[in-house]
Amino acid sequence: MFLENPGIYYEIHGEGAPLVLLNGIMMNTLSWAEHIPLLKDHFQVIVYDMRDQGQSARLEEGYDISIHGEDLKNLLDHLNIERTDLFGVSYGGQVAMIAALKHPEMVNRLVLANTAAHVDQYLRSMGDMWRRAAGLYDGEAFFDLALIPIYSRKFYNEHYDWLHARRQVFKEYLTREWFDAFIRLASSNTHWDIRNEISNIRHPSLLIAAQEDIITPHEQMTWMSREMANSRIVCIPEAGHGAILEKIDTICSLIKGFLK
Repeated sequence: MFLENPGIYYEIHGEGAPLVLLNGIMMNTLSWAEHIPLLKDHFQVIVYDMRDQGQSARLEEGYDISIHGEDLKNLLDHLNIERTDLFGVSYGGQVAMIAALKHPEMVNRLVLANTAAHVDQYLRSMGDMWRRAAGLYDGEAFFDLALIPIYSRKFYNEHYDWLHARRQVFKEYLTREWFDAFIRLASSNTHWDIRNEISNIRHPSLLIAAQEDIITPHEQMTWMSREMANSRIVCIPEAGHGAILEKIDTICSLIKGFLK
């Protein structure tokens, strides 16, 4: 389905209390194909592409990540949903926190996976690397240069055939339009920092860290949990920043356990 203004593609699966899944920066609605069957019998699962992702509209260069918080509000208003649970991963977790801060009345509970409260110089430099890799407009090169830090060493070693297949998908399907949109997305949170505001997020929250995540380390998420008075944190062993794909069953069990 499509919300014409501002141009948001979305899907609804199942019935029950609403749960919105918020994409990481390289994701789209198709990325949730294995999660939806595990969740749709428990929730009304809503997935959508943020603008500059997937099938949604494109944006002009120079926007700030906060624009996606307003788009989420517009989508929920369109669906007549007054209050919802949010599950956000990485970039999507940042959008979830924007929603909780700017529109606290529309958020019930939060689940944040592999999410940062601020972009430090290390993460900013990694974003520079991703943008430079995207600027080559070559799917295989982008995979080789940008994807290795996302997965744990164990997953990379044990699932290399699966990863190699994804490399071929990148080669065949990532277009110049996709790369340009990704560069804009990766530029939108360069100065993201809510460390002085995060204590204002008082919604019941579950933070999911991963033991081998070098992008949003366990220690940083532990600090976030201490600042968020109504939160708890779990850490998934033998998983990296891509834990939602490495540990699909575990992630979905944590979501159901916390929200149900």
